[in-house]
Amino acid sequence: MPELSGAQALRPCAYHVVRYTPNLVRDEWVNIGILIFDPASGRLLRRLLEEPADFARVRRLHPAADEELLRRLSDDFASPSAAAGDNPQGYIARLEETLSNAVQLSPQKGLLAEDLDAELDRLYRDHVEAPRQGRSAEDVSTRNGIRARANQVFHGTGIWPRLERRLRVDEFTYAGDPLRLDYGYRRNGTRGFVQALSLSRDPGQAKVLAFTADAIRQKLAHSEFVAVTEVQPQPQENSRHRFVMGLLEAREISVVPLARLAEWCYRLRPTLLGGSSN
Repeated sequence: MPELSGAQALRPCAYHVVRYTPNLVRDEWVNIGILIFDPASGRLLRRLLEEPADFARVRRLHPAADEELLRRLSDDFASPSAAAGDNPQGYIARLEETLSNAVQLSPQKGLLAEDLDAELDRLYRDHVEAPRQGRSAEDVSTRNGIRARANQVFHGTGIWPRLERRLRVDEFTYAGDPLRLDYGYRRNGTRGFVQALSLSRDPGQAKVLAFTADAIRQKLAHSEFVAVTEVQPQPQENSRHRFVMGLLEAREISVVPLARLAEWCYRLRPTLLGGSSN
């Protein structure tokens, strides 16, 4: 089994910002997603609007926005198909031919990236997330912010190469389910799933995670779930935290705040190194 390694070399990559233009005459748009790809490997990642706050921002900017269209985009942006002979450039060309006129791709831009997943999070935060007054680069109040900090911890503790990222759940729930779990791992015959969960922004996401965990457990006998939160939950003082903790504890979903994530990683690391890959 290969060793857990440190930093990778910077690689030339490219990205497009996905824009929504509800009124073509006015030529006004709002950024709604990111496509990033590595030409050398052919690997392509995408992230579209997913947070309720993101959809709310689009509604504020464009009250007549077609939200149903925006929520269907995950189907339009289906991953490139090897059977269809798609490479990233071919996939993007096909998108530009088939997307609604209201959804467009920005001109391609280049960048150097050490890790495509981490770069996707950074670009989404910089170009798509609603800007907040006084927000710093270290803000972790959103799921994307939690993921960005978690990525640093996973790299620093050496478990990043053993993690799967952005796992589809539709094989466990229903066809077309757009949800992707942030991270996954395999150890000693057990599949683990890790999801960033903001206690302050949208506690309703805890319901989504609870439903998904129930669906996965019906098909995977040996599975475990972890929710990574921005702060240590305070259920005694905060009713929102009490709701989330009660829901997750009932589904046996562990909660790990960012402040304790490195400790959790170091406990997990030996089994990732020595566990089975099945």
